[in-house]
Amino acid sequence: MESTDRSRSPRKAASPRRGPGGQGLAGMLATLVLGLLGTLALGPQPGVADVVRVDITLREDVLGGRPFGDAGAYEKIVGRIYFAFDPRSPANAAIVDLSRAPVNADGRVEAWSDFMVLQPKDPSRRRGIAWLEVSNRGGKASLRYFNRAGRGASDPTVSDDFGDGLLMRQGLTVIWVGWQWDVPDDDRLVRLHGPLVRNDDGSSIQGWVRSDWVVDEPVDTLALGHRGHRPYLPALPLADLHILTVRDGRDGEREVVPRESWRFVEASTGMDTGRLANITVDGGFEAGRIYELVYMGSDPRVVGLGLAAIRDIISYSKYDLDSEFPTNLGIAFGVSQTGRFLRHFLYQGFNADEGGRKVFDGMLIHTAGAGRGSFNHRFAQASRDAHRYSAFFYPTDLFPFTSRAQRDPVTGREEGLLDALDPEFRPRVMVTNTGYEYWGRAASLIHTAVDGSADVEPVPTERLYHLAGGQHFVGAFPPDSAAVVQGTTGFSGNPVDFLFTLRALSVRLVEWVGNDVMPPPTRTPSVATGTLVRPTGVAFPAIPGVELPTRAHEAYRADYGPRFHSEGIVDNEPPRLGLTFTTLVPQVDGFGNELGGIRGLELRVPVATYTPWLLRQGYPGGNGEMRDFIGATYPLPLTEGAAEAQGDGRPSLQRMYGSREAYRLRLEAAAEDLVSEGFLLAEDVPRALERALALWSWVTGGDGAP
Repeated sequence: MESTDRSRSPRKAASPRRGPGGQGLAGMLATLVLGLLGTLALGPQPGVADVVRVDITLREDVLGGRPFGDAGAYEKIVGRIYFAFDPRSPANAAIVDLSRAPVNADGRVEAWSDFMVLQPKDPSRRRGIAWLEVSNRGGKASLRYFNRAGRGASDPTVSDDFGDGLLMRQGLTVIWVGWQWDVPDDDRLVRLHGPLVRNDDGSSIQGWVRSDWVVDEPVDTLALGHRGHRPYLPALPLADLHILTVRDGRDGEREVVPRESWRFVEASTGMDTGRLANITVDGGFEAGRIYELVYMGSDPRVVGLGLAAIRDIISYSKYDLDSEFPTNLGIAFGVSQTGRFLRHFLYQGFNADEGGRKVFDGMLIHTAGAGRGSFNHRFAQASRDAHRYSAFFYPTDLFPFTSRAQRDPVTGREEGLLDALDPEFRPRVMVTNTGYEYWGRAASLIHTAVDGSADVEPVPTERLYHLAGGQHFVGAFPPDSAAVVQGTTGFSGNPVDFLFTLRALSVRLVEWVGNDVMPPPTRTPSVATGTLVRPTGVAFPAIPGVELPTRAHEAYRADYGPRFHSEGIVDNEPPRLGLTFTTLVPQVDGFGNELGGIRGLELRVPVATYTPWLLRQGYPGGNGEMRDFIGATYPLPLTEGAAEAQGDGRPSLQRMYGSREAYRLRLEAAAEDLVSEGFLLAEDVPRALERALALWSWVTGGDGAP
């Protein structure tokens, strides 16, 4: 095992490094000058040695040394990285309970993380840009999202795990590091191993923890942790202070379940959680109901260390000459949970390290909607989110939402997402949201006034993009023929493939950060153009059996108690809910497909209606609410006669195209437009056309005329 021990070493200024497509001479000189100025101003600073040791357990050539274009062969590095955080540093002041954590002889709080790095083996071929993925619940998505790799990309080993190598061909250094302490047990996941905290007298800290469950079929036990994650264990498990309630519907009245009829029981997941991690109730849990447990937990972790770990791994990469994976610039990628993490990271000012230096130079924040999350408070559960019909009312969708400061007319608070960062520490940010996030994650709030009355212009360092028509993730194609939407000719699941757009935007972001090449302008629906409306204002066409949701996900002015904002302690569980903020959603065209964003081939040359939402149907409870994450596909009628017979208000394929050849020609023109707009890579055109033609064949049942 290789080990690099930095516990006695001062921090150093970054040296300029350049591989193919790098910064060029001017950028190199600028980096060197800034690094020297930082060294002169800050001195040797042994007090900011926050990465103290790197232990490498595996270093191997990727695919036996197969080259990835000009970047050449890659190597994979796996191991552990050890941190030491100074509780006295202003950069760490926002970390809840850090001052209560145990410290080493130097007065610093220790933690370590699993990590994996992919980098060009030849230093001269490295781009000098880190691509750090903030791992969603410990996983690895970048190779699937940007390289079109297979599912085995969580431990990339064989050729399918690297796909077409887009990230590698750009010479990027790809990094994963653990930031979340409670991820499930799985050797493929990366985790942060940090301290729990106690009172000054050594006694256990206790506080309120909440778990909730939508029960769609009868079960005997429910796990305290979310999605298999490690839970906080109950203090005094036999006491009466724990309260279990049950209700019918999201807004239903809570009924207390008698304490004598339910109990904490041992976990059955095999996780080393330490015992009472489930609950059971006499007679079992009833299908169709929502259960919510507020219990007194014990022994919280310093959850906010995850924010500092992500900060410090890039700081180590950029500013330490002894780094095992040296770079000059850093880009962060977060998807869903970790997109919200990056919004939280910015809001709490973590883009400056303990030495007062800029950390990330760019970010791609994907499918975060308007959310932040449970990433830095006492008894925080980082996996908890908030959807229309699951994981209710956690501290996710909180004001402020926009990067520009705005005033909440109800509370009088005036704030912006970036207020904690001086302008020189603000990265260049791309934000991408699908249609699902507008309906299910209140995404409109990131670019509108809180009352929905007007648009809010993005700041110059950000671009906002709506991936029109998409569900939260790209659905399977073809849709499952057995997954028919009840009462319709449509199918659950939405195959709109926005990964083509994401690949193009990733290249644009690297060029923006590394070479100052401006990316395409913001493209979102807007109040001014009438493409952003209230849910009741959506002009959805008549499709037999299809009903539009009556309400989108809403963000509340929630009260978590008097200590939440000042100390990161939740006293109100569940929170007291105040007035909602106004959620708007994209308007649609005559096919029912979303307007106002980046419309891919599926929407520019449609053969179906792609909704980013799908109502719960056939469940024992919550019918009429939206399902989490997924949408639906409703093929267009084949002929005008069929449309009239079915009462379908949409144009038919016969009327739109007449033949597969006419459809193909329209596709090719649309693909050309997308390339010129910067939303499709030229190399991806053949594959995008192939997929779109497959949609035609699926809808028509063949390759000819409808």
